[in-house]
Amino acid sequence: MPREPRYWMGSDVGTKDDFGNSIIDEFIDGRTRYGSWAIMSLYSFKMYGTGLGMGKGQRYKKQPDGKWLKVEG
Repeated sequence: MPREPRYWMGSDVGTKDDFGNSIIDEFIDGRTRYGSWAIMSLYSFKMYGTGLGMGKGQRYKKQPDGKWLKVEG
């Protein structure tokens, strides 16, 4: 049986991540190598992220209706 889609339920996602880099159509809500969690662009995730999955992070992709769909993690 297919799993129900999961969408971002947090605060509004801006155009910049927590490191000041642009968010366009994907972002990661994940743990950083510093121990804290952050909203990260794909670029920031490559620099500071620790992985995807339970306890690490989730990747979201913007849908045509403006909602952010969880696609990984």
